[in-house]
Amino acid sequence: MNAFELNKIAGAALAALLLIFGGRTLLEIVDKPRHVEKAGYTLPMPKGGPAGASAPAVAVFDFAKEVEPLLAKASVDGGKDAFKKCVSCHTVEKGGPNRTGPNLYGVVDRDVGKHEGFNYSPALKDKGGKWDWAHLAAYLHNPRQAIPNNRMAFPGVSDNAELADLLAYLRTLSDSPAALPK
Repeated sequence: MNAFELNKIAGAALAALLLIFGGRTLLEIVDKPRHVEKAGYTLPMPKGGPAGASAPAVAVFDFAKEVEPLLAKASVDGGKDAFKKCVSCHTVEKGGPNRTGPNLYGVVDRDVGKHEGFNYSPALKDKGGKWDWAHLAAYLHNPRQAIPNNRMAFPGVSDNAELADLLAYLRTLSDSPAALPK
């Protein structure tokens, strides 16, 4: 048997499979669509009831109670380790480039939403003010809660000691580091 005969046999087998599976799929498409009476899986409702009902209150982050006392003993080295989560989006070198997020050199006491060359979300542009200790800590703790509708995908730093270390590290990224809160 030569190669031409083998090709004809393989072609016939593939054509038969195409006819069987393709015909079956075509019949399913042409046949009446089947309406499902009940969904196969019902998503669980949040504990506030259906959408539109009042949502449960979200705990407000209190910098003065939760992080400020830890700043005096915060570790810059620990903050540098914590910052490893941020390096995929941010640079820290003086004059360094922006990435997905802005360069963070001198971020403490910088105007919110106003780093040259970075296109901030409207929520951050409209926020105004400065990145003081309280605002920076609240934002790093939970970005979505601190400034709703911002674009930062990072979920936040939930551990207060780690957050204090991160703030201590960010403080060092400046020609004249900001004073720690009293």
